Amino acid sequence: MATAPGAPDSKATATGEMPRGGLLGLGSYAWTRIRQGELGQMPALIGLIAIWTFFQYRQPTFLTARNLSNLVLQIGVTGTIAVGIVLVLLLSEIDLSVGAVSILASAVLANLLVNHGWPWYWALAMMLVVGAAIGAFQGFWFAVIGVPSFVVTLAGLLSWQGVQQWVLGQNGTINVLDKRIDAIANTPLPKWLGWLLAAGFLVVYAATRIEHQVRRRREGLPAKPIVVVTIQTVFVGAVALMAVAILNGNMSHVWVFGKAVYLQEGVPVIGVILLGLVVFFAWVTTRTQFGRYIYAVGGNAEAARRAGVNVTAIRIAVFSLCGLLASVAGLIQVSRLQSASNSIEPGQVTLEAIAAAVIGGTSLFGGRGTVWSALLGAVVIGSVSNGLDLDGQQPYVKLIVEGAILLLFVTIDALARRERAARGG
Repeated sequence: MATAPGAPDSKATATGEMPRGGLLGLGSYAWTRIRQGELGQMPALIGLIAIWTFFQYRQPTFLTARNLSNLVLQIGVTGTIAVGIVLVLLLSEIDLSVGAVSILASAVLANLLVNHGWPWYWALAMMLVVGAAIGAFQGFWFAVIGVPSFVVTLAGLLSWQGVQQWVLGQNGTINVLDKRIDAIANTPLPKWLGWLLAAGFLVVYAATRIEHQVRRRREGLPAKPIVVVTIQTVFVGAVALMAVAILNGNMSHVWVFGKAVYLQEGVPVIGVILLGLVVFFAWVTTRTQFGRYIYAVGGNAEAARRAGVNVTAIRIAVFSLCGLLASVAGLIQVSRLQSASNSIEPGQVTLEAIAAAVIGGTSLFGGRGTVWSALLGAVVIGSVSNGLDLDGQQPYVKLIVEGAILLLFVTIDALARRERAARGG
C-alpha cells in the first residue's frame, strides 16, 4: 500500500533524495521543505517565540515560574481535546461536539460521585465509557449511515449539551470535593520525579529519533540530515529541562475562575498527563498499523479501501478515541474547578481545541500533521490567552486575537497545500 501524503514515511523532496548532514545540508533541507510547502510545525514555533517575546516585553512576569504553572493548568483541557481532534483531522473529518462531550462527561462523573455515592474509580470508568460510546455512536452515524461528520457532530454539540443540563439538574452545578479527583490538578510531582521524567523523556526521544533515521537509511528511504536531528533533539531536551527547572522553583498560587488554587513546588500532574497522552498517541500514529491506516484513509479513503483497509472501522475507532479523550478533559476540568457546571461554554471549548490542532501544524484538509501539533497549538493558544489576561485586556479582545491567529494559520496551510498541488505533491 502506498504511503499517504503527510504520513511519517512520506518523502520530503520531489527527487526522493535528502541532504545527509552539515550546515549546508541543513540549509538545503529547510529551503526544500519551504519551497515544496512542507512547513509542518515551523510557523507555530516561530509564532510561539514571537508571542512569548511580545508578552515578556509587555509583562515581565509572563515567563515566571508562577505564570508558567498557571499556563500548564490552562492548557490541560484544550490540549487533551486537541489530541483527539488531530486524529479526526488526519481522517479529513471534523468533530464539533467535543466540548459538549467533555462537559457531559464531567457532569456524569460529578453526578455519580455526589448524588449516587459511587466509588471514585467506578465513576471515573463510567465517564470514560460514556465519552468513548458517544464518539463511537457519532462515528457509526457518519461512517455507516453516511451523514457528514460536520452535521453529525454539530447535532451532537446541541444534543449532548441538553443531556448535560439534564444530568446536572436545576441547580446547574455539582460540587466535587473528592480528594483523589482534586489531586489531579492541585498536586505537583516531587522535584526528583520531575527531573527523572524529563531525563527519561529526553533519552527516549533521542533514541527514537536516531533509530527512525537509521532505519530509513538502511531501507533506502529519504532521511533527515544528522544536523537537523541533532538540533531538534537538543532543542526538545533544552525545553524539557528548562521547564522542569522553572517549575521546580515555583511556590505560590494561581487563579482559576476566581478561585485561588495553591501550588507547591514541582511539575503539575496535569502537564504530565497531557504530555503522556501526546507521546502515546504520537507512537500510535507513527509506529503502528492502525496509525498508518489513519493517514492512508485521510490521504485517500478510496485508495485505502482498495488496498484492503477497513475504512469504516478506522473512522469509528478514531471518533471513539476522540470522545474518550474529551472525557479525560472533562476529568481535568472537574479537578481544576472542583465542580461540574453548566456555566462552561462548550462551543468555545470545541473551537479552541480545533484551533490548537490547526495552529500546531495539522492540516484541515486531511492526511498531514502529527499529534505533537496538539501540544504545540495548545501552548500557542494558552500563551495568547494567558498573556492578554496579564495585560488586562477584555475577553472580547482575546476572542478577536484567537480568531485572527486561527485564520492566519489556516491560510498558511491552504497556501502550502496549493504549492504542494502545483508541484504534484
